[in-house]
Amino acid sequence: MNTLLRHLAALVVGLLPLLPAAAQTVDPTQLPPVDSVFIPKASAPSRDRIEVTWTIAKGYYLYRHRISVQPLGGFEAGALQLPDGDKHHDEFFGDVQTYRGSVTAVLQGKASGDAVTLRIKYQGCADAGVCYPPQTRTISVALPPASDAGGDSGFAAFGKSLAGNAQNSGGLIGNQAATPLPPEQAFRIEAIADGGSKLLLRMTPAKGYYLYRDKLKLKLSGDSGIHLGTPQLPKATQHHDDHFGDVAVYFGETMVSVPLQRSHDRAANVVLDAEWQGCQDGGLCYPVMRNRFNLALPAGASTQQTKAVASAPAQTAITAAAATAAVAASGAATPNDIAPAAASSTATPTATAPASTTPDPVAPANRVGFLTALLFALLGGVILNLMPCVLPVLSLKALSLVQGGASQSHAKRHAVFYTFGILAAMAALWLAVVLLQRAGHVAGWGFWLQSPLIVSALGLLMFALGLSLSGVWALPGFAPQRLAAASNEDSARGDFLTGLLAVMVATPCTGPFMGLALAYAFTAPAAMTLLVLLMLGLGLALPVLLIAFVPALAKRMPRPGAWMDTLKQLLAFPMYLTAIWMLWTLAHQRGADAVLGWGVAAIALTFALWAWPRARWGKVTAIIGLLLCGLAMAAITRLPPPATVASSSTNADSRMQPWTPRRLADLRARHKVVFVNMTADWCITCKVNEKAVFGTEAFRKSLEQHDAVYLAGDFTNEDPEIAAFLQAHGAVGVPLYVVYPRSGGAGELLQTVLTTGLVDAALARAAAK
Repeated sequence: MNTLLRHLAALVVGLLPLLPAAAQTVDPTQLPPVDSVFIPKASAPSRDRIEVTWTIAKGYYLYRHRISVQPLGGFEAGALQLPDGDKHHDEFFGDVQTYRGSVTAVLQGKASGDAVTLRIKYQGCADAGVCYPPQTRTISVALPPASDAGGDSGFAAFGKSLAGNAQNSGGLIGNQAATPLPPEQAFRIEAIADGGSKLLLRMTPAKGYYLYRDKLKLKLSGDSGIHLGTPQLPKATQHHDDHFGDVAVYFGETMVSVPLQRSHDRAANVVLDAEWQGCQDGGLCYPVMRNRFNLALPAGASTQQTKAVASAPAQTAITAAAATAAVAASGAATPNDIAPAAASSTATPTATAPASTTPDPVAPANRVGFLTALLFALLGGVILNLMPCVLPVLSLKALSLVQGGASQSHAKRHAVFYTFGILAAMAALWLAVVLLQRAGHVAGWGFWLQSPLIVSALGLLMFALGLSLSGVWALPGFAPQRLAAASNEDSARGDFLTGLLAVMVATPCTGPFMGLALAYAFTAPAAMTLLVLLMLGLGLALPVLLIAFVPALAKRMPRPGAWMDTLKQLLAFPMYLTAIWMLWTLAHQRGADAVLGWGVAAIALTFALWAWPRARWGKVTAIIGLLLCGLAMAAITRLPPPATVASSSTNADSRMQPWTPRRLADLRARHKVVFVNMTADWCITCKVNEKAVFGTEAFRKSLEQHDAVYLAGDFTNEDPEIAAFLQAHGAVGVPLYVVYPRSGGAGELLQTVLTTGLVDAALARAAAK
């Protein structure tokens, strides 16, 4: 045993260094100033040669194709000469070349003066996974006298003031962005109720910061009789930035008045969700920011009784761009002189810009009421039992029912604690979603499977349960052969944990009725969200409850016997298959090294489970095995995503183009029919649809017949752009299917479970519009 232990420890220690260090998630506001990591200097060794050298800090790199040097006069230059860089595959630009340490660009030409002003552009990133926006600087370089071409060269020392050393400064002209402020200091957003029929939003960017007008999005909830009118937006400043081009922005304090449309005059409590985005002038651009304001509205006149806002369309959510367009279309003037809207719906951020554009129009989904959402949640939970991702759950349920077959009281007890486990998991999901949404994140059904740690842990759990069913180790209250000896406490604990596990492994799937119910839940007030999720859990547990509490159904259940051991061993194989599926998902999230780390963790866990029931030495060695398992899991969490992360189905499908906001906008501008598929490798419903529909010849012919383009976005790992797209369409997760018509009108949302006929009909409607 000592020899085996030494070999296992040596294996793990030898393998761990092979797992590369992770690219840590870095807040852009925590990056050092760009001018401290990419330091340009310019010099002129001779009158016909100018050199620009960048000193690059350790852990950072510059893109070769993003470097340019342009003389603004006094020098006729040829093409810029740059050395070959290191080959690098970039998630934004594809196959590129990069520079580390330093790089020198050379311009050769003919001088016509004693100094040259250069406009230099460059862009770089940190190894930690965050990129700076494109940078532009102006540098003045003094040239050697014409009579002394070989004399001392002019030297542009970065950071000197041009005015302070006018003869030979090479000083930087333009913005040198200071260290970015935290978001809450850079942008202050406040909302109040201005009487009963109007809201006021005050936006105050700090000095040197600005907010995009067309990134403002407002949504009102809490009272079905009160809706947002058209916001009255002040005139914005036209501004050009490197993220979205020519845009309208607000630099100073800005007041936005939002009229309300009311169907009653009672006082009410409402919730205003605000979303905005801003940048540091000449510096970093911040991700989309959100806040929720709980507002108490006093009594106010119904819009049926006043004409104050009668012309504004009733709506629960509105974007600034939509508000501008609505006013322009109606020809109505506003007191605050709304400026023309920038075309932000088609503008695309550069690779470094935070992911969020004004969403493409989509036909509104069927909005259900609270009682309907509860009914749909119950039905959706029942149907979820039949979805393919619940195969391991069905196995666990089968064991629970078989164990309960000994008596009616056993069956009831198993069913009740199993249901408690499901409801507890739903409550935990509700709490996580509420906390994440309030922190500004997108969280919905199955979001935790984007975490490689959770995916690998679930895979290990399924593997361990399979080993238990195969007889390698015994879990009290779980294995049928221990039923007679197990205490009620053990049995209750096992059933409760089975319920928890049922929810965790069911979340990769969605089914009929679930979409509308969850869409309501994740946009409703927190209390209603909890009730809808609990009703969904009740539906998931309902078949077991019916069998346990309806005697006629219970009598049809088989009685315990020797066949239970055979059934137990057979049910181990769905567990192993689920573990393999989790491992396959992990490979797409973190690459082959993660598979190696998971294999080491699985071996260490198996060793620990085998050793635990042995003599006293068994528990000590089992603890060592668990520690080795933990080390291997920790190594997985430190792994960066592969150089290119794409859904396996999208890689295999030559008809598919990767989804980006820019590509979708371009195709819509060209009046193409576009089918958008938002998918993920951990989403079983997605995989079933891709196999049964998107991978068929019928789908290919339908695309050709309707001259349609198929775009797919991969949400296997976190993707802010896809998260924003899902959120804009009211989706609670993947899959999401949207068909955009040729006319450029609103897109059509499709149901989550597809058929070739349903898709062909949707494409035909889009082509005919």
